[in-house]
Amino acid sequence: MAARKKVFAGIFTAAIFIILEFAALSMLRSSSTLQNIWINRASHNVMAAGWGTAERIRSYFTLREQNDILAGRNFELFKELQHYKELERSMKAMARLDSAGLPPRFNYIPAEITAMGTNTRHNYIIVDKGSENGVREGSAIIAPNGVVGMVYAVDRHYSYGLSLMNDRVNVSARIGREGVVAPLRWDGRRTDHATIRDIPMHLEIPVGDTVWTSGISKVYPPDIPLGVTEGTRVEDGAVRVVDVHLFVDFASLRYVILAENPDRETIEKMSR
Repeated sequence: MAARKKVFAGIFTAAIFIILEFAALSMLRSSSTLQNIWINRASHNVMAAGWGTAERIRSYFTLREQNDILAGRNFELFKELQHYKELERSMKAMARLDSAGLPPRFNYIPAEITAMGTNTRHNYIIVDKGSENGVREGSAIIAPNGVVGMVYAVDRHYSYGLSLMNDRVNVSARIGREGVVAPLRWDGRRTDHATIRDIPMHLEIPVGDTVWTSGISKVYPPDIPLGVTEGTRVEDGAVRVVDVHLFVDFASLRYVILAENPDRETIEKMSR
């Protein structure tokens, strides 16, 4: 009888041991699964963060390439627009002349600014095109929305110019499409403002009228928008001045266009 009780006790103990073993294995399996999930989540987060950083780096280095492409497209559109403006002017001047084959008056060269001053009264600009690209002294430096300056000296690969924000630079401007023509100069104080002087006292100049390059120049192409009028004032009791808000933002300017008039030397000789 005592032996039988010992057998039953041994079986009962073994059964409990087996049950506890299965429970332990089950708990270990569950714990391992949770650990795998946590590890997978952590690795996924690291991979996502790494991918995001790589994408940001790639986007940063491709941004310049995208900007260059956009600048090239803008340059081509500008050339096409100027060509049609020249044709329109020629057709108006010679109503019955078939002007479809007339060449544009100016040659255009795209360029990128490498240095520019904005903090003095004699500001300069340096661009990455020179004599090997066809640039000559006296070429205009422009943008689709305004005049930037004029080339003063030319090297093989670079050109040095005087910015519109320079006391030595002025632009022949027309107020409105058919309005008065007078020289436009930087006001000497703000990077986005200029003035037009020598306006007859009897003329009314509306606020908000667009100011254009006049075309009466051997340097600057015609009909480039320069800015809008902000009002007029009288100085010294006899001089009427028009304040102009310029379209060109010199603070963010990077790409420009060099405009060369192939007939400039001929015009200069004839005007002497």
